[in-house]
Amino acid sequence: MTARREPISRRDRPAKPALSRQWIVDTAMEIMRAEGLDKLTMRRLASELDTGPASLYVYVANTAELHAAVLDALLGEVDLTGADTGDSWHERLRAVLASYTAVLFGHPQLARSALVARPSGENYLRLVERVLVLLSGSGASREQVAWGVDKLLQDATSTAAEHSTQGNDPMAEDDWNATAQALHSVDEATHPAITAHMPALVGGSIDDRMRWSFNVLVTGITQTPVPGGED
Repeated sequence: MTARREPISRRDRPAKPALSRQWIVDTAMEIMRAEGLDKLTMRRLASELDTGPASLYVYVANTAELHAAVLDALLGEVDLTGADTGDSWHERLRAVLASYTAVLFGHPQLARSALVARPSGENYLRLVERVLVLLSGSGASREQVAWGVDKLLQDATSTAAEHSTQGNDPMAEDDWNATAQALHSVDEATHPAITAHMPALVGGSIDDRMRWSFNVLVTGITQTPVPGGED
């Protein structure tokens, strides 16, 4: 006859640490780094934290808010100093945006998510504050600077989403190669403009294109009045 096991009181088990938003975000970061953003669901996170999904909704409303919180945590890695670029506001601003893009480059799935995610944490606020300060050095109006920040961050985010995907997804690279081949192969009689602008249409390094795009945006931001803004 098998001896009956003595029941163990639940009170003898070590108490689980209390949930907090910071602990949730830190754990979400670990899951994303180890398994990818697509595996970062409320259910997966709850399992890692040894709790029920319903408990997480006290701290994050949904998966989109969770991804935004993870994005904000990553923004803490952005170099906001623009160090080693001299005293020019222009070069410091370019360096800050390059650092922001590089952070997203390291996380392709999050880079794509960043196109729609709306972070609101302290790291995001620090980034916006720094870009505002540097762009203000151009002498542009308050409205131009305010609207310009949105365009600069949009461009950096979309660049990271596009190129980080190409570098990490073989199918995306194949798609780009197919596009480039199609442009190279057009008939000059039916597509004279494309022919005239090849190979420049698909040429240039990522760094060169990023620098050129930055210069185009800054020039446009500082030279184009905002409708209804200050003269």
